[in-house]
Amino acid sequence: MTFGAVIFAFGVIPLLELLFKPDPKNIESAELEMRKDDRAYDFMLYMVLPAVYLSVAAYLFALEGQNWQTYEIVGLTLSLSMVLGGLGINVAHELGHRNSRFEKTLGKLLLLPSGYMHFFIEHNYGHHKNVSTHEDPASSRRNETLYHFWIRSAVYGYISAWHIQKKQLERSGKSFWSLKNEMLIFQIIQLAWWAGILFVFGWKVTLVYTIAAIGGFLLLETVNYIEHYGLARKKLSELRYERVRPAHSWNSNHVVGRLMLFELSRHSDHHFQPAKKYQLLEHHPESPQMPTGYPGMMLLSAVPPLWFAVMNKRLPDTHASVNPAQAAAA
Repeated sequence: MTFGAVIFAFGVIPLLELLFKPDPKNIESAELEMRKDDRAYDFMLYMVLPAVYLSVAAYLFALEGQNWQTYEIVGLTLSLSMVLGGLGINVAHELGHRNSRFEKTLGKLLLLPSGYMHFFIEHNYGHHKNVSTHEDPASSRRNETLYHFWIRSAVYGYISAWHIQKKQLERSGKSFWSLKNEMLIFQIIQLAWWAGILFVFGWKVTLVYTIAAIGGFLLLETVNYIEHYGLARKKLSELRYERVRPAHSWNSNHVVGRLMLFELSRHSDHHFQPAKKYQLLEHHPESPQMPTGYPGMMLLSAVPPLWFAVMNKRLPDTHASVNPAQAAAA
C-alpha cells in the first residue's frame, strides 16, 4: 500500500488508457458558456491545497512515529512525490495563470512543498514566451535524453527566474533587495519551511522528505520533457520567433489522463491560449498527438532509445532534416 499512488499513476491509469480510445471531441458552445462560470471547477482546484499539505503532514508524522522497512519508506516517498508533482505542481500551474491574487497565492503555496516556487515566475514569464525555442530551458530538444533535460531545465529554469525577476524590478524602478523581489521572498519562505521540518522531525526525516520533494519537481520536469519534445518555432529575425501555435506542443486526448490531470494533457490549447481555464481547453487538429496518455509517455521517456524510436518519426516534417548530432550539441 505504501506504493499505492505510484501503482495507480503508472500502472492503473496506463492500463485504463489502453481500454478507452482518445476523445478529440470539443464541448458544444452552449456547454462551454456554462462551464466558464461554474465555480465547481475552481473549488476542485482549491481543495488540492489541503489535500497536499495533509499528505505532507501524514508522511512526516508517519516516518517519525513508526518503524518502517526500507522498501516501505521508498514507497511512501515515491507516493508523496506523486502527490507533490502530479497534484501540487500541476494545480499550481493552473492557478498561476489566473488573474486573482487569491488564486495566484494558492498556486505559490502548492509549489512550496516541492521547493519549486521559482516555477511561478519562470513558467509564466519565461516558458510561455520562449516555448519551443532554444531560449527556453523547459523545452526539450530532438535527441535530448530525459536525464540530460532534467539537469538543464532545473538548473537553467532557476537561473532564468532570477533574470526575469531582475528585469521586472529594473523596469518598475524597484531595488533588487526590496520586498517586491518575489524570488528573494520565495527563498526565505522555502528555507523557513525546511528549517521548521528539521526542527520538528530531525535531520533523517528531513533528508527523506527532501528526496520526495526532488521527486515531485522531477515529475514536473518529465511532463515538460514530453510536452514539447523536438518541436521548434521558426525564427523570423534575430529577436523574433513565429507566434505560438497549437502545433508547438504535444497533445493527448486520452480521457483518463485528462480527467486525472485537470486537462493538462490538452497542452496545445493551453499554450495557444494561456489564460483559458482548464475546463475549457479544446482539441486542435494541427497539434501533434501523443501515442498514449501522460503516464505512458513518461514511462517511455525513461528509456531514451525507445523514446527516440517512437517519437522521432512522429515529429513534423519540418524537423526531419535536423542533424541529430547538431541538435544534441545545441
